[in-house]
Amino acid sequence: MMSVSEQMITIAICVLGTMATRFLPFFVFSSKRPTPKYIQYLGKALPAAIFGMLVVYCLKHVNIWSGSHGIAELLSIGVTAALHLWRRKMLLSIGGGTVCYMLLVQLVF
Repeated sequence: MMSVSEQMITIAICVLGTMATRFLPFFVFSSKRPTPKYIQYLGKALPAAIFGMLVVYCLKHVNIWSGSHGIAELLSIGVTAALHLWRRKMLLSIGGGTVCYMLLVQLVF
């Protein structure tokens, strides 16, 4: 069990770490200079790479030969893709697919 002072120090370190990661890019990349090309490339490539990694991670233990045969996962991927094609908003797509999956797993399968 942590003492009150240890808890306060832990919270302060978390706050400082969060603030540093939020404000550091504004100090490193000022608005007076153009953003480096590799940072622009990462800004374009990383969202799709992370999305692909999430798909692989979420489907790695799906067994189509037993249980619900991956039907909930397949339907949720379809909802995610449809929402993204319809609105082109990443947060809506991920949120909608997640809600769909949770409802299917909790209420249907």
